[in-house]
Order: sequence, then structure tokens, then C-alpha cells
Amino acid sequence: MTRDAELTYDITPKVRISCMCLHVQRAARAVARRYDEALRPVGLTSGQYSLMMVLNAEEAPSMQTISAVLDMDRTTVTANLKPLERLGLIEVVVDAEDRRSRRARLTAAGRKVLAKAVPLWRRCQAATEKLVSDAEHMRAELRALSSADFPRNPRRWRAQANGEE
Repeated sequence: MTRDAELTYDITPKVRISCMCLHVQRAARAVARRYDEALRPVGLTSGQYSLMMVLNAEEAPSMQTISAVLDMDRTTVTANLKPLERLGLIEVVVDAEDRRSRRARLTAAGRKVLAKAVPLWRRCQAATEKLVSDAEHMRAELRALSSADFPRNPRRWRAQANGEE
């Protein structure tokens, strides 16, 4: 076995300190907990709030549109819509132009809950932005990470990770 193939214990602290994925995941969980707590009075999680905000549109978005905005696969979107539908906050309807497709929209009850959630979100958003030195720059950097072409082009990412590109 070559030295490169050995797993040594000294790699662990290096990964803990430098791994971009680890730090983004930890930050995402911490930020989500802040927003979850802020939205608790209206009975929403941060994920449900984001999903409902996508539905806050003049025309009910298609599952494909919701998936694209949230960067989730359609199965996950459908699973996340079900609890909101059971609560009567959203409804899923057949697309009038394509009977095979579905669209989701807020109900009157959903609009009321979302309206009550907005001030809670605004307070949490302001407090969260105070924790970073340049919130707009951070959003731009996060957009850059999320707009990269993975997993749509996994071969290219593997090639980059292996230093082939």
C-alpha cells in the first residue's frame, strides 16, 4: 500500500479546519435553527416558509419551477408539500394546460399564516445579517456555490476534483 492510500489520523483535524462542505453544512444547520425558532409562533419551519414563499405568486408555480427555485428534486418537493397540504395551507392542482403536470398554490389560510410569518422572518433576517461582516457579499458567494453545475454535470466535477481540468 502506498503512503497516499493510507488513512492517517492527522488528516482529521485538517479536514475539520478546512473542509468547505463541513463548514457550509454546519452554518446551514445553525442558520436553519435560528429561522425555525423565529417562525415557531406561526407553526412553520424555515423550509416550509421558503417553500410557501415560492408559492406566493400570481400564478401557481409548477412542480418543475418549485424544484428549480429550491434546487430540490421533484420527489422531495412533493414530500415537503404534503404536510402543508394536510394543514390546509397549500393545495396542489392539476395544470390546466398539461393534465399530467401539477401546480401548487397557497390557500387563503396559507396566505394568512405566511403574512404573519413575514415580520418574524424580517426580525430574524436582520439579526442574522448582523452576524456577518458583509451580508450581500456572502449571499453572492453562496449563490456562486449553488449555481455551479454540479450535480447536473458530475463528470466535470469529478475531473476538477481530480485535477484533470
